[in-house]
Amino acid sequence: MTENAAENKAAENAAENKVALVAGGSRAAGRAIAVELGRLGMTVYVTGRTTREQRSEMNRPETIEETAELVTAAGGTGIPIRVDHLEPDAVRALVERVDAEQGRLDVLVNDIWGGDVYLKFGKKMWEHSLEGGLRMLRLGVETHAITSHFALPLLIRRPGGLVIEMTDGTAESNAEYRKDAGLFYDLVKTSVQRLALAQSEELREHGCTAVALTPGWLRSEAMLEAFGVTEETWRDATKFQPHFVISESPTLVGRAAAALAADPDVARWAGQSLSSGQLAQVYDFDDADGSRPDAWRYIAEVESQGKPADATGYR
Repeated sequence: MTENAAENKAAENAAENKVALVAGGSRAAGRAIAVELGRLGMTVYVTGRTTREQRSEMNRPETIEETAELVTAAGGTGIPIRVDHLEPDAVRALVERVDAEQGRLDVLVNDIWGGDVYLKFGKKMWEHSLEGGLRMLRLGVETHAITSHFALPLLIRRPGGLVIEMTDGTAESNAEYRKDAGLFYDLVKTSVQRLALAQSEELREHGCTAVALTPGWLRSEAMLEAFGVTEETWRDATKFQPHFVISESPTLVGRAAAALAADPDVARWAGQSLSSGQLAQVYDFDDADGSRPDAWRYIAEVESQGKPADATGYR
């Protein structure tokens, strides 16, 4: 066993008794993160609004129960709890339950979103539905603030606690206005990065940290469905969108989150905006297919420059 492999194994073993809360774990990145934390042996509470009995306004079939079962199958303990993270009393009750059952919280993943149904591409602020835009802000920012408000007092009981704020885009890519998605979406995703920075400052004295994490072009269940492909046939979508060649499965960002959670020196990333492709290079992990896509570098150097789609050297 190499020195790096031995260090990684030791870190994974140390994560076995930890407790995580993945808020917004029904599908996509949240589901993959929950599963990879489970693979470390963690107890993972999986929350969301979609269960086998009822769906959220996203109207997707994936459920928190399915995610919890995948966590357990991966080697952890998955516990699904239906929670609307816009309801403070429900979030308070959730954290009280985690405290009563586990007495600790080591990792909080704020992946709550659900605003895609309100996103209107190419619309200026005054053209976009105000109701839909404000709903996006509530779903993507207010939920994160409510969840951290109640969860952080439990998390800071032990040094080493980690908050992962899930967003879309790196600080560098989001430094420019994302006019394709419009003001409301842009405001949500940049606000989440600010939440990570602010929490990292407030957590530091307790020996805990917070980071923002983004996947690249994510092959979520909804994205695959939109292109009419599966995870096995995703390359067929490049016929319609050539730059989809740089896309990644949710597993990559799941492994990125797990690497952060198992890193005893995770505080070195405090307040930073990180990407799955960036962390794959640092922590030496691959996507499920053995590739290592670096989407945001590709987007900056190829797609945004108007170059032909070619992922050579980027995965």
